[in-house]
Amino acid sequence: MRFLCLHGAGTSANIFKTQTSAFRAKLSISPPPTFDFIDGPFASSPAAGVDLFYSPPYYSFYSTATIQALHAAHAWLLEYVAKHGPYDAVMTFSQGGALAGSLLLSHFINTPHAASPFKLAVFICSGLPLTALDELGLPVGQKARDIDERSKQALSAQASSESILAQGAERWTGIESAVITDEEVSETDVYGLDFTQYPKEWRLRIPTVHVYGKKDPRCPASIQLAWFCEEDKRRVYDHGAGHEVPRRKEVSMAIAEAVEWGVRMAGKGV
Repeated sequence: MRFLCLHGAGTSANIFKTQTSAFRAKLSISPPPTFDFIDGPFASSPAAGVDLFYSPPYYSFYSTATIQALHAAHAWLLEYVAKHGPYDAVMTFSQGGALAGSLLLSHFINTPHAASPFKLAVFICSGLPLTALDELGLPVGQKARDIDERSKQALSAQASSESILAQGAERWTGIESAVITDEEVSETDVYGLDFTQYPKEWRLRIPTVHVYGKKDPRCPASIQLAWFCEEDKRRVYDHGAGHEVPRRKEVSMAIAEAVEWGVRMAGKGV
């Protein structure tokens, strides 16, 4: 199986390769999958706290998630896949997941009978831009917009170099010190999104794996994205930490097992 790997904003292909190395080493898949890590098309400043651990260069897939920027990013990604693919799966972190997730949702809503660009998606700390939902005509309540804005501000503060140096791992506290769990949501209120207003067929209809941390301020967006995927084709894993890929052995094993499940499901063509 061939994976296309899309990094987070203000990082790079090499950084994402390092972030995922621990769980990729635990994968037990035959034949072994290949991972194509690519840089976003735009040079970027580093994401908050990234320059403490990783040297430049840094890249992004877009600067802000406007509809125009998302369209351009979708076109760029589809062109890359056409030139360098085909790919069986996409594996993403943060902005890379916003890009792939919004592309796939648009595909399944607007061209539901066409072949999907990917047979499997692995989303790590990834959510959908609300602008993508707006463009698709999906109702987005003010509560969802407020949570989205607060979570972005909290991520910027908690991921900063100052927070890392002062608090280390203890800096991750979710939104306003409230740890997020998916037990808090219902179909009518997934952090402000009412899924009873969305047609049931408007979902990602491929196997998906969702990895997130309950202390990540952006965790609500990750849970929202999971709800946009078919329940019997998705696997969710909460690693318990922040906006990151922890490399502890037990976490790496759990992520690897979830990815292996996704590969098996994609192989069945479900």
